[in-house]
Amino acid sequence: MTRAMRFGIQTGPQHVTWPELVNIWQVADSLMFDTAWTFDHFFPIMSDPKGSQLEGWVTLTALAEKTRHVRVGTLVTGITYREPAVLAKMGATLDVITGGRLEMGLGAAWFQQEHEALGIPFPPVAERIKRLGEACEVILRMWTEDAATWDGHYYQIKEAYCNPKPVQKPHPPILIGGGGEQLTLKMVARYANEWNAFGSPDIFRHKIEVLQRHCEAIGRDPNTIEKSVSMPPVLSKDRSKLDGMLADMASRRAMTIEDAKAAMLWGTPDEAIRKIEAYRDVEVSHIILSLRAPYDPAQLELFVREVLPALREKVPARP
Repeated sequence: MTRAMRFGIQTGPQHVTWPELVNIWQVADSLMFDTAWTFDHFFPIMSDPKGSQLEGWVTLTALAEKTRHVRVGTLVTGITYREPAVLAKMGATLDVITGGRLEMGLGAAWFQQEHEALGIPFPPVAERIKRLGEACEVILRMWTEDAATWDGHYYQIKEAYCNPKPVQKPHPPILIGGGGEQLTLKMVARYANEWNAFGSPDIFRHKIEVLQRHCEAIGRDPNTIEKSVSMPPVLSKDRSKLDGMLADMASRRAMTIEDAKAAMLWGTPDEAIRKIEAYRDVEVSHIILSLRAPYDPAQLELFVREVLPALREKVPARP
């Protein structure tokens, strides 16, 4: 299966003002990015935890109403934070409000400090991933059945209603984030329409081979699962500026320069094209640009003007 390339942005709503968020989402929307994502945390991660942090789902809903084109989601929602039946209702409501633009991003959650601070139980990783699988069962049943029932080990619902149903049929796509090969990718094989992770093309090649084996074990075509990668952009046509830009981005994300080079979409537009083509060669077809405030709309404009045309034949006109 050959998939059309998709391109998105992610803006974790931390250390940022509401007008800044609205502006960068509207820039991405006007530039015809395909997706836009928040993340699901309650105080800032990998930075000063006392800083400003807007709640992900409330922010997502408000941003969705400020845009017309982009498909929207959280990258990703930690299933420990909300009962899955409640989350199913939240997702269905947002899909209705947006006319069918929701992409439901789910993950097992990882930020232990946040759980402890808020008094939210933080089970061992294996249990969290098993809960993720049951959460997917609950959400899918509530989205597709008249009165959903599920009697699982962790979650139980009985004749649970979720009306109105989502606009998208049979249901909004589910994205699962994470790279664990034994459990997470098994859940991806069973439940996900899309899988998101970090890493080089070589890492993706290996993990996609693992995912294919999990799919084969349950009789699923692995090509029905879209693969996506998240990367901060550090782009310039002037190569003399790149070292300084990279150093600044690495400092803001508390990374070494070498780690930043490996994890980021870094370089001239031609270099960015070659890196994305390397992902496309291993079947990654959704590139999500991970942005941190203060945002630089010029990075998105440069990407759309100089990089994107080489990767998809034509940018569709706005309806």
